[in-house]
Amino acid sequence: MKRRSKLGLLLGAVVLASSGLSAAQPKPVSGVSAAPIAFPGAVGWAAKTPGGRGGRIIRVTTLASDGPGSFKAAIEAKGPRIVVFEVAGVIDLGRQGLKITEPYLTIAGQTAPSPGITLIRTGIDIATHDVIMRHIRVRTGVDGQPHLSGWEADALSTVAASNVIIDHCTFGWAIDENMSASGPRFTGKTPEEWRKGTSHDITFSYNIAAEGLANASHPKGEHSKGTLLHDNATNILIYRNIYAHNKERNPLLKGGVHAEVVNNIIYDPGERGIHYNLMALEWGEHPYQDGQLTAIGNVLRGGVSTAPGMPFLMLGGDGDLRYFGKDNIAVDKWGAALPMFGRYGETRAKLIEEKAPPTAWDGLDILPSRDVETHVLWHAGARPWDRDADDLRVLFFVAEGRGEIIDDEKLVGGYPQFKPTKAPFVEADWNLDTMEPKSGRYPGQKEAIAEHLSDRDKMMRQGGQ
Repeated sequence: MKRRSKLGLLLGAVVLASSGLSAAQPKPVSGVSAAPIAFPGAVGWAAKTPGGRGGRIIRVTTLASDGPGSFKAAIEAKGPRIVVFEVAGVIDLGRQGLKITEPYLTIAGQTAPSPGITLIRTGIDIATHDVIMRHIRVRTGVDGQPHLSGWEADALSTVAASNVIIDHCTFGWAIDENMSASGPRFTGKTPEEWRKGTSHDITFSYNIAAEGLANASHPKGEHSKGTLLHDNATNILIYRNIYAHNKERNPLLKGGVHAEVVNNIIYDPGERGIHYNLMALEWGEHPYQDGQLTAIGNVLRGGVSTAPGMPFLMLGGDGDLRYFGKDNIAVDKWGAALPMFGRYGETRAKLIEEKAPPTAWDGLDILPSRDVETHVLWHAGARPWDRDADDLRVLFFVAEGRGEIIDDEKLVGGYPQFKPTKAPFVEADWNLDTMEPKSGRYPGQKEAIAEHLSDRDKMMRQGGQ
């Protein structure tokens, strides 16, 4: 594993402060392979997915839920494709989910004019391979549905997918998980076939997964969840994300999962932070597989909703976990140290502490844990150069130790209402291989990140004028 020097961190901070850009991301190790990476700073086992590179440009020209020019039509199109946006605002799916089944796709939310693209009353399932999604907001919400009534959408889930990068997105108000990697447990006859048959080679980087709704419409009852990595998912990288106000699964690794969890902020988890659980009820007669977890440089901070004494890592169920942990911080809301390990259930599961990472992607830059909050709060989430009010609220609450787990999006203001905007997508202004702007400036880029202020706050900070 490669670490940045303190001087490098300081220089990086100076460059970022002067540029105002979002992507203070690590440089991958050169010389590993001739294949190009997906975009500058792409990391993990999926880092070299082509996505839709070289395919046709599909322009989203309407905020309608379907039909010509819609986002739904673009993701359902066949063949390699790059989805760009000539509109911005809210796309309301009316409690209908979106499913991506056609591979070789890049969703470039960074191309939208301000305020970007926000999907509401929906969730996205990715059930294919070679997909890149960046700078999209998904705010699912209970939408007034009765308690336990059955609306149970994830904000984002991969379903037996592979070579997928979800980067700089925002997921909130999910009824099930906010951001997951899932699929069948036992496709095939051997563990190797099981792993190929479910999600593998997935990167979640610089995302916000926040405010999973607790007592909403999920048929199982309380279900405020961050991330589920389903049984036998492998080569999963969870890197520099923010988990905030999710009761459990921050993340949860199920039986046989192989994952690396690095430089994340876990704020105000309710009952469990990171946890592992191979359940005998689900595995039956299948031979148990050891889970593998590498957790380095993460920060867990308790908040208003956090149970007293909650550990950083918890073990449940019957399967063993091979674990390497280093430089992780876990404190309660007053800054007092929390235990690093605990368990739920009196079962035979063992925590096997390894001397070296059992699962690790070579070449990953790892920040010291004391630098994580500053860096990740500044850069995570969709369009950090052009944040919406809900992202700003979540980020400032994390920074200030405020906020709590909620049951309904209405408790924090409800669905956003943006005035739609339009602007043409000009191919010559973009590097179509990476979907980065040639100018170095993104549509709607502001000079500084600022908290959303009420009219009174604005007046007070302008000296009463």
